[in-house]
Amino acid sequence: MQAELNKVIAALRDFYAHEAFLFEKDIGERAITHRFAVYLERQFSGWAVDCNYDRLGERTLHLPHGTIISTDDHLGKSIYPDVVVHQREIPNNLLAVEIRKASNHTPLDHDQHKLMAMTDAHIWFAYWIGVLLVLDRRGVTTSEVYVGGLVEQPLSRWFATRLGESGLGAAR
Repeated sequence: MQAELNKVIAALRDFYAHEAFLFEKDIGERAITHRFAVYLERQFSGWAVDCNYDRLGERTLHLPHGTIISTDDHLGKSIYPDVVVHQREIPNNLLAVEIRKASNHTPLDHDQHKLMAMTDAHIWFAYWIGVLLVLDRRGVTTSEVYVGGLVEQPLSRWFATRLGESGLGAAR
């Protein structure tokens, strides 16, 4: 998993080297997410990198009814992961990334629960790794790594340390 997370760090390094304008002009999260996906795609040769991809093979991604962020919809709440690294046809799901701007003061609960569900093999064919990134103009202010439907604390600490060593965030 560290190899994949190192690719996320490499993509973040390139993103910050070329996309300062987005933060200087306070551009929205969707534009930031898209631009990050461009750099992430360069790191994952042979994989599809998509924004807001709401499918799992032929099925639409739904959080199960009754989860903390579901609606009264009998099928559950449709979700749109910010960025995914996957093989569309199989499906083979490697990485899901949720991105937030540090200036977004709404609670992180929604993104955290999405990543828990998207990495939980008991819900559907899960993503192997989930990553939460909170970004500001200088780097990553908060990060979490999800595996098996939970925050993976040792891997989250390792990732935060590597971000800090890369000049992209403070080690936590």
